[in-house]
Amino acid sequence: MKNKNKTNDFEEDLKRELKNPEFKLMFDEYGKQLEIAYQILQLRKKKKVSQSQLAKKIGTTQSNVARMEAGKQNFSTDMLVKVASALGKTLEIKFV
Repeated sequence: MKNKNKTNDFEEDLKRELKNPEFKLMFDEYGKQLEIAYQILQLRKKKKVSQSQLAKKIGTTQSNVARMEAGKQNFSTDMLVKVASALGKTLEIKFV
């Protein structure tokens, strides 16, 4: 019950904060970065590739891959293309 109240408090606070256009913009932008990070993590795990192996394939360090997967790094299109290629995929970007 205690965790339920904390969740409700968070959801209420978030709902209130999202009414602020500046906060919503930042929330939406960071959310997209986290979505990309999560997709990289899931694909890497599905392909059974370690962070170190991926880093070597894309010409960076394991710590950079860890930052990417944690959503703590902005992604350039070039880097996303390298990651996709290293994991046997192609990058597709859409405006919707």
